[in-house]
Amino acid sequence: MRTAFDAQDAYRLMVRMRLVDTALTAAWADGLVPGEYHSGIGEEGVNAGVLLHLGPEDALALDHRNTAPLVGRGTDPESLMLEVLGSDRGLNGGMAGHMHLVDPAVRAAADGIVGASGPLAVGAATAARALRPGSVAVAFHGEAAMNQGMLMEAYNLAVAWNLPVVFVCKDNRWSITTRSAQVTAGSPVRRARAFGLAVERARGQDVRHVHAAAGRLVHRARAGRGPGLLHVTCHRPDGHFEGDPIVRMLRDPLGQAKVLLPGLVAAVRDDTGRGLRDRGHGVAVLGGRVGRAARDWALASHTDPVRRGRRLLPEEDAGRIEDTELERIGAAAGRARAAVADRAVFGAGARGGTR
Repeated sequence: MRTAFDAQDAYRLMVRMRLVDTALTAAWADGLVPGEYHSGIGEEGVNAGVLLHLGPEDALALDHRNTAPLVGRGTDPESLMLEVLGSDRGLNGGMAGHMHLVDPAVRAAADGIVGASGPLAVGAATAARALRPGSVAVAFHGEAAMNQGMLMEAYNLAVAWNLPVVFVCKDNRWSITTRSAQVTAGSPVRRARAFGLAVERARGQDVRHVHAAAGRLVHRARAGRGPGLLHVTCHRPDGHFEGDPIVRMLRDPLGQAKVLLPGLVAAVRDDTGRGLRDRGHGVAVLGGRVGRAARDWALASHTDPVRRGRRLLPEEDAGRIEDTELERIGAAAGRARAAVADRAVFGAGARGGTR
């Protein structure tokens, strides 16, 4: 736990998280991950900026995009990767998958149900106030989770009981494949303030900015001055999950056009349902979403928190951190893959597909 920003510590955390997620997305593409995989690539600045303020007595409640913050919190990378790959040697005996990971050793737990991190953090904060005074609970969630009733209830209780909770809203402006503004009234910041939460804002691609804003809220909560919400913008270049249909379209427009165009043409021609104008409008809406995704995707290199974090260090220091973490995480990933090498593959790997 640090109060002053340390560029080396921040960059080390971000590199470690990126390498683990990169290893797991590659494993997913090779069919080694049962089910979906939601990577945290693009959120490293948010994770590191917050985690650097937390000590061993603090609690962490995570959403379905949890592998990166768990690694940043101190969970053993190999144990985590084995769990995501479905091995009984994994962190939770191969029973949690990647969305419900739990590591009691670092007081961190995740729930794949959207919005569930809020109640988890409120429960942890209630216990902490009695058992570990001065500690805080932090909940990570996306902006779309603010449409879930249980998260609103968590905000309410946190304020009503003056709990030491910090909610971290990671806003990438997408609710899976729908723009959040199309399905959400108001704004996350105004909603949080309406409950009486103290609010800070930060640019998720700038780990220093996140660290400063998170520090103000964590310090406030530790001092017993009430809960807060950190609203951070972020960009995830891989979409909602590995194999995201919009990202596939952007990466392979010609190949995906061959797959999707026949169905789109048939839908427009089908006159058994809505009229031609409505059918055309539906195609236009889809095109608009792809266009907005293309614009966001083009910004990936400019909003990459790891790349930006590297600029904070001398070249020699950054290279040393990268070499050390690559050796460590690469070896862990190799051992995890070897542990499931004799098992049948899933999904894209079974079909011979790619990300």
